[in-house]
Amino acid sequence: MKNILLLLLALLLATGARAHDGEDHGGEAKASAGGVATSFSVAALSEKFELLLRFEPLEKGQDADLRLFISDYATNAPIKGAKLTVSCPEAASLKFAVSEKAPGIYLVEGTFPENKKYSLAVNVVAGDQADLMLLAGIEVGKKLPVAAVTEAAPSLFSSWKNVLLLVGAFVLGIALTAVLMRRRRPAPIANPTPAVYEKHA
Repeated sequence: MKNILLLLLALLLATGARAHDGEDHGGEAKASAGGVATSFSVAALSEKFELLLRFEPLEKGQDADLRLFISDYATNAPIKGAKLTVSCPEAASLKFAVSEKAPGIYLVEGTFPENKKYSLAVNVVAGDQADLMLLAGIEVGKKLPVAAVTEAAPSLFSSWKNVLLLVGAFVLGIALTAVLMRRRRPAPIANPTPAVYEKHA
């Protein structure tokens, strides 16, 4: 009985340890904060500027509002007061309006006619510096990934499973302790037979 309980306890603890193997404790960077993607982003670099374009899911024929972040390549300082001209190589007839919302942050507004991949050619003029840069991979019609949302249910199930495993281990520990205590009970002390002395004449 003792050996069986020990074996069950070991198997239960091993299962509980494996239940934690699927958890992610690393510091690997994610697509967006909190593990839930809320926007897409594309970037471009040159010897003068860094461009980062962020946007929510785009649909054909609907107004598109894209946030363009521009910084100096060498110092990473935001570029304010830049003159920007935005065009689309895939559709030269598309027009985009650009306005500065904060130092280094610009709003690009336009409309994409089809659900497909586009790119934006951005001509940047800031002071005595100028550059023409390409932001590629802007997918119109693409939806945000939902993996982070669907993983919520398995994680809840996993937490309950861990609780059940801990309760089971606790119960087995009590049973094992009871068995060991029963085995260690002292044996009853036998009453010694009183010595018999014989009288010799």
